[in-house]
Amino acid sequence: MREREFLKPWQEARPDSFFTLAAQRRVLKQVTTAGATRIDFGIFLEATDELVGRVQLSGIAPAPFESAYLGYSVSERHNGRGYATEAVRQGLDVAFGELELHRVQAAVMPINRASIRVLEKAGFREEGLALRYLQINGVWEDHKLFALTAEEWRR
Repeated sequence: MREREFLKPWQEARPDSFFTLAAQRRVLKQVTTAGATRIDFGIFLEATDELVGRVQLSGIAPAPFESAYLGYSVSERHNGRGYATEAVRQGLDVAFGELELHRVQAAVMPINRASIRVLEKAGFREEGLALRYLQINGVWEDHKLFALTAEEWRR
């Protein structure tokens, strides 16, 4: 539950139940099928198997789009240690590798410099500003749009 306050400025409103380990395990256990439009990945510490965050590919679209949206979060205690950047890179490996997508895009509030830096380190380029793009805590927030295509992806 302590993650609720840390993530509140950046994510849509979620019920208390979302912030429990049981709920996170349920999401991560979802079976991926050929028709899936969303895949969730847990970010775990290898030494302790502790869940430190999540990466999500959502809105997975087949041809002619062959694209997905990327989302990610890391717990406050593990923030700033490179876990998000590495997890985003692994998510891109899946997107451009086994899913054979052409494009992955992400949206970030302009004031979230840490998240923008994660995308830049992973190779994303900024494409523009989407006004009133996503509702965060009851407010329609502007977001910077970032994208990466298979041709640009270098692991």
